[in-house]
Amino acid sequence: MGKENGKVVVLDFWASPYAMRTKIALREKGVEFETQQEDLWNKSELLLKSNPVHKKVPVLIHGDKPISESLIQVQYIDETWTDAASFLPSDPQARATARFWADFAEKTISFEGGRKIWGNNKGEEQEKGKKEFLDSLKVLEAELGDKSYFGGETFGYVDIALVPFYSWFYALEKCGDFSVEAECPKIVAWGKRCVERDSVAASLPESEKVYQQVLKLRQIFGVE
Repeated sequence: MGKENGKVVVLDFWASPYAMRTKIALREKGVEFETQQEDLWNKSELLLKSNPVHKKVPVLIHGDKPISESLIQVQYIDETWTDAASFLPSDPQARATARFWADFAEKTISFEGGRKIWGNNKGEEQEKGKKEFLDSLKVLEAELGDKSYFGGETFGYVDIALVPFYSWFYALEKCGDFSVEAECPKIVAWGKRCVERDSVAASLPESEKVYQQVLKLRQIFGVE
């Protein structure tokens, strides 16, 4: 049996930008997979067994082997299903550069970073969260420049790492009363370009649905 064979399941939560990465990567490679939606307040035994360290989604299960952490999953998918184009360039220096920017996005454009905006009422803490978020986006926008994608003309690893958060922009804008497009127009144009891809369109939820989920989270965490 080839290394690419075996049932593929993603332990998922539809609004998780991290799980979106994994689904985009699988769809880019043309891999058939199933999703199992998780209740993050009542996690399944399968999730707890498959990711005992972090107990978080997504988990990629290939055959009976679980893989945790979304960017590690994207790399695994890239290395396992090699018939389709690689997410990373062939040149080692260009690969290192792509990994750097994916890591930058991972550390700065994150769920926790977004929570500083939606998880606070208007005031100093929310303003600080907005500034951090927009400053990081501006750094990424400078790297994107006038390219179609972060890798040039080819949709790849950095795009997969970052584009799921595009589906959260609207919710953050509504909670923080600001416009991403006004501050980072090239990033928004890039996001729209990415969503034209079938893999992305099928993996990202509607922005309004994410916003409604954020309103529920604000209630749960006691934000008025």
